[in-house]
Amino acid sequence: MTLYERIKIFSTLGALLRDHFNFNTSAFDEELNTLIEKQYFLNPWFTPANVRFAINSIAKELTVENLTEWTSRYPALAGEISPVRVAVIMAGNIPLVGFHDFLSVLISGNRIIAKASSKDSELIKYMAALLCRLEPRFNEYIEFNDGMLNEFDAIIATGSDNSSRYFDYYFGKYPNIIRKNRNSVAIVSGEESNEEIDRLGDDIFSYFGLGCRNISKIYLPSGYDLAKLFIRWESLSDVINHSKYGNNYDFNKAIYLVNREPFLDTGFLLLREDHHLHSPVAVLHYQFYNSPGEVAQELVSQSEKIQCVVGKGNIAFGNAQSPKLWDYADGIDTLEFLQKK
Repeated sequence: MTLYERIKIFSTLGALLRDHFNFNTSAFDEELNTLIEKQYFLNPWFTPANVRFAINSIAKELTVENLTEWTSRYPALAGEISPVRVAVIMAGNIPLVGFHDFLSVLISGNRIIAKASSKDSELIKYMAALLCRLEPRFNEYIEFNDGMLNEFDAIIATGSDNSSRYFDYYFGKYPNIIRKNRNSVAIVSGEESNEEIDRLGDDIFSYFGLGCRNISKIYLPSGYDLAKLFIRWESLSDVINHSKYGNNYDFNKAIYLVNREPFLDTGFLLLREDHHLHSPVAVLHYQFYNSPGEVAQELVSQSEKIQCVVGKGNIAFGNAQSPKLWDYADGIDTLEFLQKK
């Protein structure tokens, strides 16, 4: 397949998914609806709303224009490709989190051996099956492996700081991208509109905060009134009624009370003044700053632990979980890596 053909097929997939969410009749509507509703019973974190949001975010990016703009940055992709076998170990923290790697391997003309997370296996396998129904030639390029990975030329693995040590040990001899834990932060200037504060809430609460692009910490100007945030985020308070989120909220609150650690309680989110980037589920860390330069310096010193930064001059509020095709995880250019292999 030529690059043009690959772009055409993925854009067709995107159009099909967009039709589904725009309530246009599609031959796949019934099976898509069934698949989406089913995920909650396999993984309670994957509510129908979250799964729909994930699929819709992908669908919006799969256009001829976006795919062409993305791949045009790598002229060699338009030439003749000698496919290599790329193993991809996928995370499972949010729905279809491994799709970008899946797309990158195939759009670059290579073959994928995917090891899907047990927490998110059906969605990516369905997308692969749908792609093959649109273009049967992709059957030769896609393989799922639930056992030991072998006979591959390069590997992309996403996991925790702990699992990355195992990945390094087992796969270090292969060309690789090995991703670790990362967190995202937001910088509040104090001049935000109510709408921007609302959208910041979306960056925090989407996927229950489980994604590496979800905001786990906010930087606030000294003297900032936190009540401004609580009032605007009250519309998102229904999150507390989700059993797993609610259990995390209760557990963390109990820990803070027993240890007599200071915190603020909104009734659906706990806030702690803390310098750490990572915060537990149902907890948001915050830190006051005296000048923008102070924040910039701290973020530079922790750049290897930060996935993205939201705020004026950075990613717009509300867009943390809507990355463009060229917004690479951990800042590592996946297509450049694959092109060299």
